[in-house]
Amino acid sequence: MESQGRPPDSPGSEPGQAGSAREALLHATIAYLAEHGIGDVSLRQLAAALGTSHRMIIYHFGSRDGLLVEVVRAMEEQQRAALADLRREPATSAADLGRRMWQRLSDPALAPFERLFFEIYGQALQGRPYAQPLLDGVVDDWLDPLADILTQEGLTPDTARAQARLALATTRGLLLDLLATGDLEGVNQAMEQSLAAFERGRE
Repeated sequence: MESQGRPPDSPGSEPGQAGSAREALLHATIAYLAEHGIGDVSLRQLAAALGTSHRMIIYHFGSRDGLLVEVVRAMEEQQRAALADLRREPATSAADLGRRMWQRLSDPALAPFERLFFEIYGQALQGRPYAQPLLDGVVDDWLDPLADILTQEGLTPDTARAQARLALATTRGLLLDLLATGDLEGVNQAMEQSLAAFERGRE
């Protein structure tokens, strides 16, 4: 009889091992999707590509869709970490940070994850239970670090938070535009116009 609380093919039961196995599976999925995209790969196909079993994915993430939600959340966290790294560089204005972050986000290598982000975001808004966890923090987790950057440039907390929300909406809107049109030059011009308008407002 199989033991309760761990999958039949779990490699062991040392403390923390399940967590590290989950993280390893998540990172392997991110690497696989970066190279191959998402497509319509099934749970079993994905498990085979990752060198694991579909039972392990279900054990750690509940389903293929649950795994994809965690991929999106992990990639969002990576981008917030990248923003934090950029902030540590000296003498960088909020607008310059925005330009450098946009350059990172508009990299074609991130396109598969951004398509996945908008797909799951839309399904969360439609009330799909598996996608609902994405809504927790999908906006608010960005507003605090962005508003902090803006308050350091002299904006009041309320104004900084409103500007942070506008910046987040602009960025996501232009990313969606880029995915739909492929017009990198056009979205770059639009982003530069937005950042330049912010700079003029600070003069």
